[in-house]
Amino acid sequence: MSTYTAPLQDMRFVLTELAAIDRVAKLPGYEEATDDLVEAILDEAGKFAGGVLAPLNFSGDQEGARWVDRAVTMPKGFKEAYRQFVDNGWAGLSLNPEHGGQGLPKVVAAAVQEMWKASNMAFSLCPMLTMGAVEALELVGSEAQKATYLANMISGEWTGTMNLTEPQAGSDLAAVRTRAVPHGDGTYRVFGQKIFITYGDHDMAENTIHLVLARTPDAPEGVKGISLFVVPKFLVNADGSPGERNDAWCVSIEHKLGIHASPTAVMAFGDNGGAIGTLVGKENEGLKYMFIMMNAARYAVGLEGLAIAERAYQKAVAYARDRVQGRAIEGSTGSVAIIRHPDVRRMLMQMRAQVEAMRAVAYAVAAATDMAMRHPDPAERARQQAFVDLMIPVVKGWLTETGNEVASLGVQVHGGMGFIEETGAAQFFRDARITTIYEGTTGIQANDLIGRKIAREGGATLKAVLAMMRQTESELAAQAGLASIRSALGQGIAALEAAGGFIVADYAKDVRSVAAGAVPFLKLMGIVSGGWMMARAALAAQAKIAAGDADAFYPAKIATAQFYAAHVLNTATGLAQEVVQGGASALALDEAMF
Repeated sequence: MSTYTAPLQDMRFVLTELAAIDRVAKLPGYEEATDDLVEAILDEAGKFAGGVLAPLNFSGDQEGARWVDRAVTMPKGFKEAYRQFVDNGWAGLSLNPEHGGQGLPKVVAAAVQEMWKASNMAFSLCPMLTMGAVEALELVGSEAQKATYLANMISGEWTGTMNLTEPQAGSDLAAVRTRAVPHGDGTYRVFGQKIFITYGDHDMAENTIHLVLARTPDAPEGVKGISLFVVPKFLVNADGSPGERNDAWCVSIEHKLGIHASPTAVMAFGDNGGAIGTLVGKENEGLKYMFIMMNAARYAVGLEGLAIAERAYQKAVAYARDRVQGRAIEGSTGSVAIIRHPDVRRMLMQMRAQVEAMRAVAYAVAAATDMAMRHPDPAERARQQAFVDLMIPVVKGWLTETGNEVASLGVQVHGGMGFIEETGAAQFFRDARITTIYEGTTGIQANDLIGRKIAREGGATLKAVLAMMRQTESELAAQAGLASIRSALGQGIAALEAAGGFIVADYAKDVRSVAAGAVPFLKLMGIVSGGWMMARAALAAQAKIAAGDADAFYPAKIATAQFYAAHVLNTATGLAQEVVQGGASALALDEAMF
C-alpha cells in the first residue's frame, strides 16, 4: 500500500501566488497568520495526515464501522487517532477564538482539510460536519445554546451532525415530516426519522450534537414551515457535563459502496416519549439556517474531490514507477516501468493537471471567503462574497466530478491490478463516488448556478469574473513561451461568455431547455476557471524562472499548465455548444419513450 505525502510545495505556491495569502494575513483578526506560523501548521498537518490518518485509511475501509444494539463502534485505531486530533488542537483551526477556536484564515484551514481528506476521507467527515454545526450555532444560536455547546464542539470533545433527509423526502426538504412539539418549558419534543446522517453515532467523542429540521404543530406547509432544533445525544448538565441519555438513537447504519469507516446512520427521534431539543433562532426559518451549514459543507465536499484526486494521483505515480511491463516504443530492448509508456504518461499528466487546477480554484475561493468576511471596505466585501456565491456550486460540482474522473484514471493506470482491492486504487474510486451526491447532486448545484447565481442577477458577477480572466489573458501576451496557454484560455473565455449569455437571455423564456444544459455549463465554468488559475500559475512560475530561481518545480508547473491548456481547456468550445444547442435535443423524447 502506498503512503500519502502532502503536496506541500504546490500548496504553498498556490497559497502565495494565486490565493494571495499575504493580503489575507493583513485582514483584521488574521494578523497572527504569519508566514512562519502558516508554514509550521502545514508541516505539522502533513505529518499528522501521513503518519496517523493515512495508515488507517485502508484498514478502516476493510473493517468498516459496526452497529450493534443502537450503538456504533469505529474501526480499530480511529478512536485513538481522533483523540490525537483533538489533543493537537486541529478541530478548531479556523473557528471563533471567543469559544476556543484558533481563528486562522479559511484558506489556511482549506489546505489543512485537504490533507485530512486525502489521507483518510472517512475520518475527515466527522470534523467536517462538526464545523458546519458550529458555524450555524455561532450565527443564529441563542446565548444559552452557545454557552452550552460551542466550546466542546470547537475543541472536538463533542461532535455535530446535520439531520435533513428523510425516507420520503430525499433532496425535497419541503416534504420533511419530523415533528417538534412545544413542551411548555422552552424545550420541544422531537419525533421522526432521519436518514443518511454522517457520523450520526460513533464512539470517538463523549457527546454528539444533532441539528435537526422539524415542523412545529402550527407550521405552514412546504419549506416555509421548517424549523431547526438542537438535539444532543446526551442532555447537558448544569456544570456542562453530559447527563441523561436523550431519546435520539441510531437504529442502523447503511451498507455503502465506499467510505466504509464513516457511519451513515438512520436516526430515530422520539420513539420513547420524545427527544428533547431547543429551537435554534426563529420558528419556521430553519431551512435558511441550515443553508449556513450546507454552504460550508458544499465547499468542504468540493475539497474531498480534490483530495481524493491527489491521493489517487500519488498512488498511480508510485505504481507506474514500480510496475515493469512491456517494452518501450523506442529506446529499450527490455521491459520497462509502465511510466515509460506514452499513454500512461498521458493519463498521469491528465490527473496531475486537473489536480493542480482544482487546488488553485478551491484555495482562491477560500481566500475570497476570508476577504468577504474581514475586509474593511463594505464594497470589497460584497464583491468578494458575490464571487464566492458564484463559485461554491462550481467548487462542489466540478471538483467532485473531476475527482471521480481522476480516481477512475488511477484504476486505469493500474490496469487489472486496479480492480483488485489490495492495491488500494479501487478504494479511492469507490470513496469518490459519493462526493457528487453529498450536499446536493451535481444537477442541483448546476441548477443553482444557472438560476440563482447567473440568471437572477443578469450575469453580473459572471461578467466580472470574465473580465478578470481577460486581464490574465492580456498578461500572457508578454510571454512568448506561454502562447499556447493564452490561445486556449482566450477560446475558453469566449466559450464561457457565449454560454453564460445564452443562459441570461433564454432562462426566462425556456427554462427547461436551459436547465438541460446546466451540468455541461457547470463543467464548462469549472474547466475555464481551472484554466484561468493554471495560466496565472504559469505566469508566476515564469517570473520565478526569470528572477533566477532554478527550482525544477517552476518549469514543471509551466509544463503542467500547457498540458491542461491542450488537453482540458480545449474542451470548452464543445461544452459551450452543448449548453447553447443541446438543451432542446435533451428534451426531444417523450417521457413514455424512455
